[in-house]
Amino acid sequence: MAPQRPVRLSPEKPTYAVCVVGVQTYVDVHSNVPKGAETFGVSGSSGVAISVAYDPARMAEPTGKAHWPLDASVDVIISTDTASKDLNDLKVKISYFGLHEDGALGHSVLYLTGVDVSLDVDTSRQGKVKRSQGDKKTWRWGPEGYGAVLLVNCDRDSLRSRGLDLADSHLTSLEDLKDMSPMVLTCDGPDKFFDSHKLVLNVPFSDSKRVGVFCARGGNSLSDYKQVLGPQHLSYKVERQPGEQKIRFYVEGLAFPDADFLGLVSLSVSLVDVGTLPEEVPLFTDTVAFRMAPWIMTPNTQPPLELYVCSVTDSHGSNEEFLKAMADLALKASCKLIICPQIENRNDRWIQDEMEFGYVEAPHKFFPVVFDSPRDRGLKDFPYKRILGPDFGYVTREIRFAGASGLDSFGNLDVSPPVTAGGKAYPLGRILIGSSFPKSGGRRMAKVVRDFLKAQQVQAPVELYSDWLSVGHVDEFLSFVPTSDQKGFRLLLASPRVCLRLFQEKKEQGYGEAAQFDALEHQVKRSINEMLADRSLQSDSLYVQKCIDWNREVLKRELGLTERDIVDIPQLFFLKGSSAEAFFPNMVNMVVLGKHLGIPKPFGPVINGRCCLEEAVRSLLEPLGLHCTFINDYLSYHKLLGEIHCGTNVRRQPFPLKWWHMVP
Repeated sequence: MAPQRPVRLSPEKPTYAVCVVGVQTYVDVHSNVPKGAETFGVSGSSGVAISVAYDPARMAEPTGKAHWPLDASVDVIISTDTASKDLNDLKVKISYFGLHEDGALGHSVLYLTGVDVSLDVDTSRQGKVKRSQGDKKTWRWGPEGYGAVLLVNCDRDSLRSRGLDLADSHLTSLEDLKDMSPMVLTCDGPDKFFDSHKLVLNVPFSDSKRVGVFCARGGNSLSDYKQVLGPQHLSYKVERQPGEQKIRFYVEGLAFPDADFLGLVSLSVSLVDVGTLPEEVPLFTDTVAFRMAPWIMTPNTQPPLELYVCSVTDSHGSNEEFLKAMADLALKASCKLIICPQIENRNDRWIQDEMEFGYVEAPHKFFPVVFDSPRDRGLKDFPYKRILGPDFGYVTREIRFAGASGLDSFGNLDVSPPVTAGGKAYPLGRILIGSSFPKSGGRRMAKVVRDFLKAQQVQAPVELYSDWLSVGHVDEFLSFVPTSDQKGFRLLLASPRVCLRLFQEKKEQGYGEAAQFDALEHQVKRSINEMLADRSLQSDSLYVQKCIDWNREVLKRELGLTERDIVDIPQLFFLKGSSAEAFFPNMVNMVVLGKHLGIPKPFGPVINGRCCLEEAVRSLLEPLGLHCTFINDYLSYHKLLGEIHCGTNVRRQPFPLKWWHMVP
């Protein structure tokens, strides 16, 4: 709370002032005193707390009939803890004395009206508003931190609305109030006092486009809630009713943190004396701070809630068998399956590229939010038209003046499980995006998307090198799987080196004629001997391995991983021009539903009735408590340069950790 100005007294006539509950008011006892006065005494009526501040190194507190010296270092401070019932019903008296005289040389009388004015929010982050005497103007991270949280009101609670709730200046659903943070204005005092004083709510101009405030006035109809602050309203004269002691407001966020917005906004209330026209004087101001809740991604280690997949038809027919396999996998994982029909996906099967699921959370509310990528192909309307709804938010970023590149698709966006790297904890993991590093040119995710991800602060992004791939997505060479050991996860990396080593072992065991793609029609079979003798394939694999190894070192450094935390998945690539593509279905591009993994069927060399690639992967992952299901995606996905992860999307449970408890 901002302190009031010192009250100047007069020995000729009484002085009248306002004393805000809980706020110290300084009384100027030095400026206007009777001639010859050297000391003073102070007294007050019940309900007024009086204290004298002094320097104990320079003087002692008076005892007996002694008085305080009129020393510049002596201050009189008054306060009250309750609002007045009537105007001027509190009294303070200052008596002035000469150095050797018992009788007072004069008196100054101060009449006070106590008013209780306080703007309060959920500063303690307990899900409810409590009166706070602490610092409400600043916001602190961490388990001992403080400061209120705002949700960006980016869902659509009313089916009658066409856009996001944040776009409505009128309340369209009472349910929408639950997405807002409550704020309470205490305004207790004599009704006559408010005839000559007013309360004004203010939002700084820089914050006005990022926050909206609705005032609750009594009933439970939509018309009882009026937007009083926002992009079109920088201030609001509070309409206090006679006898009213508390007025409720609801605050909504209008914008996520971004490159030009740190996420902090403030609101204030000022008590203004309207009797000092033409210049109205604020007697007291109370300010509260909010931080906008960030958009948070969820890693593969979080339990799955919903599995999304598209129904499509192409020259090879429908993907009905793939959908059946996804249904079986979802059933095993106790996960709801949602199929996007062809009429809505317009034969665009790459639902992972179109969107990424995350969530926002405040102490009083949580809801999922879909981040719509800028790629805008057949699925471009699906997130907005079919996912946005009550308690399901939507956010996107548009690339102006240029089209999206392949790296702007969200197969190129992933997030690690919680990690500690370089002594710093990342309890919500770190976002991973593919880029053209270490090349000087090439493709890179759009700056507007990168800026948005970085601005959320809680999942500090790491850029990896993915531009060596034709499609260019990080999910083509890495994935994370949950484990039940102390680490809690493993990083899976595609590995040509491990694959060639496996084939060499099988050749030495006498299985050199076993063929890749043996179980596939219309596909050239390649024996182990042929693949090992293919110099081009060997050279391509060496190049790809170097690219993956570059990322391996970055991931170890930025995620604090050791070699024990990494599992190498056998996988071959070949170069088409200067860019790499998977030689057989890319097993690391899997869908992870808890301990159940939906892995692209690699159609590897069959030895003793079993695919040696599948057996190798099982031997790596099943000891970790994972269940591998190999699914045929060859024609519907692999031949189109994608795999299972590219063609699915998973909404997951949020982190148990509250983001405001961390320190970015």
